[in-house]
Amino acid sequence: MASQDFLLEYLPILLFLVISVGMSVVMIAGSLLLGKQKPDPEKNAAYECGFDAFSDARTKFDVRFYLVCLLFIIFDLEIAFLFPWAISLGAIGVFGFWSMMVFLGILTVGFIYEWKKGALEWE
Repeated sequence: MASQDFLLEYLPILLFLVISVGMSVVMIAGSLLLGKQKPDPEKNAAYECGFDAFSDARTKFDVRFYLVCLLFIIFDLEIAFLFPWAISLGAIGVFGFWSMMVFLGILTVGFIYEWKKGALEWE
């Protein structure tokens, strides 16, 4: 009896899944049956960049692309830590303030290091 009550609690979830899968199948089938299936040169043209591909997509990228990506992630995470810290600054007190100053100091040293190494220069 208890296991049957437990399973009845999941009935709305099962019902939701059945309805959503059914609607998805109906919409995809309706699109295939009712939509025009006549591709023309304009539909097959390149649309993301505005120009046709000119070389193989599997060419190697310059390491600077990866370096810029990693640097962006590092300094983006710094901002992600600053917002909650700023909101809770009143509750965490002086210790929280100086902990963040140490964190920002370490990041500033890293930023200066990469600047001196030329990681931010783009030829």
